[in-house]
Amino acid sequence: MSTAAAPVRSGAVLADLLPAARHRYAVDAALVLGGAALTGIAAQIAVPVPGSPVPVTGQTFAALLIGTALGARRGFLSLALYALVGMAGMPWFAEASSGWTMPSLGYVFGMLLAATVVGALARRGGDRSVLRTAGTMVLGSAIIYAIGVPYLALSTGMSMSAAVAAGLTPFLIGDALKAALAMGVLPTTWKLLGHRG
Repeated sequence: MSTAAAPVRSGAVLADLLPAARHRYAVDAALVLGGAALTGIAAQIAVPVPGSPVPVTGQTFAALLIGTALGARRGFLSLALYALVGMAGMPWFAEASSGWTMPSLGYVFGMLLAATVVGALARRGGDRSVLRTAGTMVLGSAIIYAIGVPYLALSTGMSMSAAVAAGLTPFLIGDALKAALAMGVLPTTWKLLGHRG
């Protein structure tokens, strides 16, 4: 006995399912701007971590969702816009901060790369099942830390072990919860859209 799966466009991300009509560039621009704004808003959901210059925020979750939903190119552009405008003075980094001298700026650069990578994985189905989404989110988080933690160590003069203790360890439980949320939201969205199409 075989089961028929709902047809899903190969190589598509969720944003590709929006009706674009004749205005594809306008839709893409709106998605990029919206992704940057969503990241800035999510960054304001911040909880200070004792002993760390890096707060727990909704920013990383937003960056990974934007990457998977928009794809590599639009995800990259959204996070690049977010980073550039924040470094230029827009107070939409964590805790309404801005500029380019923050010790947590490495995490923003990590989010830029992570959004690009998870967007590329989403085009290959990396957000279509619970297990694939888990792998995609874990890889995206690892990329953020791979850039953010060494940057934190360099910018503050911390040892690498101190930077790991201040900029990685306190965030693992929250990242697991964010990944679990994504594991529920993304595959479910695809199933709902697949049943329609």
